[in-house]
Amino acid sequence: MTQSPEPERWFPFEWAEPAVVEKKVATRGGYTKVRTVRTICAVTGIVCWVFATVLLVHVFLVVAGTSMSHGFAALVTNWASGINLGSSGLFTPDNEALAALLNEGVAAVLWLVIGALLTNLISRIALPLDQRRDWYRRHRQAVTRR
Repeated sequence: MTQSPEPERWFPFEWAEPAVVEKKVATRGGYTKVRTVRTICAVTGIVCWVFATVLLVHVFLVVAGTSMSHGFAALVTNWASGINLGSSGLFTPDNEALAALLNEGVAAVLWLVIGALLTNLISRIALPLDQRRDWYRRHRQAVTRR
């Protein structure tokens, strides 16, 4: 018996083309720079989201009337006082829960805006032109009816 040079196929029928096509892909120059910039943007976004989340957890604890002498509540309160961007006395209503909601809610939104602006700025400055996010604008065209 002679053996065929091709290994046996396990499919009961023949394919028109091979199931897997391997292509050689050229490596891009500057890939490590792109990866580094995207990693920095991801870390920046994560840090800003964590700060906003801590502020919102503190608002929840204050609104729920949690005892601030508890360890977790004290940790969140101390951390929130450090990252509130100086908004602790911005609004001064009589209700403590409303004051925390307004002051730290503004700080949480500011952290989200700061994170979005920083990641956009970093990616626009540091990434090469072909790796940047594309921005599109819609233009209205005058349509004439016949």
